[in-house]
Amino acid sequence: MASIAAPQSTEKTNLYRIGEVSRLTDTKAFVLRYWETEFPMLQPVKSSSGHRLYRQEDVDMVLRIKRLLYDEGFTIAGARRHLRDEPFAGPGGVESAPDGLLFDTGAKNGTTKKGRNSQRQLDRKMLLDLRDSLRSFLTLLERK
Repeated sequence: MASIAAPQSTEKTNLYRIGEVSRLTDTKAFVLRYWETEFPMLQPVKSSSGHRLYRQEDVDMVLRIKRLLYDEGFTIAGARRHLRDEPFAGPGGVESAPDGLLFDTGAKNGTTKKGRNSQRQLDRKMLLDLRDSLRSFLTLLERK
């Protein structure tokens, strides 16, 4: 892992200590440390003094992991597999759908039952991501 000298969060660097991430995401610090061992995509950097420093993308990943485990009922292995296999999330947390799932030109109105279910699933994910983002903003505003 890369080593970064700044031991605390600042507006310029957007690095958060584990306690700050714990408050932002409403997740215990020991759970965050455990998730680091279970989810290879969650890798906060360590400062020269050994403190975990979470980047914004790490905080976003924590929120996604939490949503999968607590809101959607995934197991840890299932959530890990889902995060590994899911399409890349673009700006704003909206995921792009795999080709062919949403539209079938031979179907009535251009959508299949599978396409409607996929669309509902994407809409649900987008709303859950929006909720998580709003919670983060609220926590940041309450700190000031």
